[in-house]
Amino acid sequence: MGGFADIGINIPLLVVFVISFVILFALLGLFLYKPVLKMLDERSKRVKESMERAEATKEEYARAEKEVKTLISKAREEGQALVSQATQMGERLKEEAREGAREEAQVIMDKTRAELEEERDKAIDDLRREFVDISIMAAEKVITETLDKERHRRLIEEVVEESAIFRQD
Repeated sequence: MGGFADIGINIPLLVVFVISFVILFALLGLFLYKPVLKMLDERSKRVKESMERAEATKEEYARAEKEVKTLISKAREEGQALVSQATQMGERLKEEAREGAREEAQVIMDKTRAELEEERDKAIDDLRREFVDISIMAAEKVITETLDKERHRRLIEEVVEESAIFRQD
């Protein structure tokens, strides 16, 4: 043992230090190292779970974003379809209104035409009566002998009708 003592190493003290170190190491391993490892494992597990939740949240967000975009796209298409339907309905209503106005105008024109024809026929009848009356008056003046007014009228009406029939043919 002389070699260690020459360099200043005390063997019994060294053995005590080594035994103390092993005991301290065993105690630290038993009381401190395992709980610290357990705590580090738990923390690592929590971090891993948080990362998994963050990833799941990220995926959920991406899925929700995709779903929202799909819904927005679908709503946009439905809106465009509604606008298209409204435009078509507006055009149809406009066309129906035009057709109604045309029909109403045609009815008014037909009614006006019928009224004008009726007025024309009435005017022609009035002119015939006047013509008959004038003819009777002229015939009375021309003929010295006076025929009764009713007979003259019948004769003149017959002549006028005959002349009207010839003109139509």
